[in-house]
Amino acid sequence: MSETVLILGGTREAAELAAEIVREHPDWRVITSLAGRTKEPKPVAGEVRIGGFGGAEGLAVFLERERVTRLIDATHPFANRISANAKAAATLACVPLDTRTRAPWRKQSGDDWTEVASLEEARDALPSGARVLLALGRQHIAPFAARGDVHFVVRMVDPPAEPLALPDHEIVTGLPGRTAEEEAALLERHAITHIVCRNSGGNGAYAKIEAARQFDLPVIMIAR
Repeated sequence: MSETVLILGGTREAAELAAEIVREHPDWRVITSLAGRTKEPKPVAGEVRIGGFGGAEGLAVFLERERVTRLIDATHPFANRISANAKAAATLACVPLDTRTRAPWRKQSGDDWTEVASLEEARDALPSGARVLLALGRQHIAPFAARGDVHFVVRMVDPPAEPLALPDHEIVTGLPGRTAEEEAALLERHAITHIVCRNSGGNGAYAKIEAARQFDLPVIMIAR
């Protein structure tokens, strides 16, 4: 029986899932929805839709209009709003919801983590004079603007459209390194003393954690 599957994506796992479904069920319609924050996202199997839905109600309308038979939430673990909207929309449209959430990273021997609950706590945990790799995405850096005593290295997939509000910073564009060696080279090149990141889980961004372990660097880890 043919189905129409909507995947709320933006993660590596979502792209892999879309490819798997397209491969195993060539007669199914598979749509992956991306938020549109990345200018040139990598190709995804099946159909791709870019942009928001207009809240839970808008998503429910889309589900009904496109006759979606299965909704899969494979968004980033910190994408709380869209996950909440997915639950509400699935209920409104009477569509089964499958939530795929990465397991969080677990602290290992040799890790120096300070676990915090918010961006503000992460900001306040940094010592004066630190050189910080800020691996958060541009929509999460505003709280750090108050730390003029810290130098930030901000990693972004695309260059910002407008100057960042951070008083002392430099920008590194591109995706995270795939290996600990690549990330270690970046840490050395910029004389990084601390890393601030969220506990995203998965393999795609874990190399920086491995590199920090090699150098005994403190990581300010924002918990889920």
